Amino acid sequence: MRDENTFGAFIRNKRVATDPYISLRKMAELLNLSVVHMSNIETGRDAAPKKEVLDNLARFLKLDKQEQERMYDLAAQSKNYTAIPSDLPEYITSNEYAKIALRVAKDVDATDQEWIEFIEKLKKRSQREEDDNG
Repeated sequence: MRDENTFGAFIRNKRVATDPYISLRKMAELLNLSVVHMSNIETGRDAAPKKEVLDNLARFLKLDKQEQERMYDLAAQSKNYTAIPSDLPEYITSNEYAKIALRVAKDVDATDQEWIEFIEKLKKRSQREEDDNG
């Protein structure tokens, strides 16, 4: 199996592993994409498609939750832009627990109050460390 560190390679590997008879052309047809665009996605010339297409990919490729999360991470990395503040992507992508925390918060639809309590807990820890060092 080829390297799966890029979105395109991940998708291609999963397509072939799921059903070797699902051609690039058939996958493009299932996703309502042009064959050229699908080929460009798999070869890394085009960034990952929009979320609706990613959701369909996950379903067609029978991805489990962990594989879906990996696909979304790789899809985000394939983009040439970011929709979140530029100081956060590196922290989030390099910190596995930050990704897990954000996904759990999303899954349980964390309330503003829960986020405030979490933030206050971290601020208290930070203040204690400042007091200990200062």
